Amino acid sequence: MPIVTIQITREGSDPARDAVTAAEKAALIKGASQLLFDVLGKPLDATFVVIEEVPLENWGMGGLPVAEYRRRRRSAQAD
Repeated sequence: MPIVTIQITREGSDPARDAVTAAEKAALIKGASQLLFDVLGKPLDATFVVIEEVPLENWGMGGLPVAEYRRRRRSAQAD
């Protein structure tokens, strides 16, 4: 019985949105389950997928909170 945990920021794939849609979550569940079936032969009905939406302020990258990391990256790209 595989358990897959997917952690994503609440902003989704489009920073203008504040959440991932139900359709996107369904696609993640289907895709992760299918991957385990294709690679390991794990039955779809025995695979559990947990999606955790994490507030952006609880993520970090490059030693910085993600928002600050992105600000610096945009600033560097503008130069």
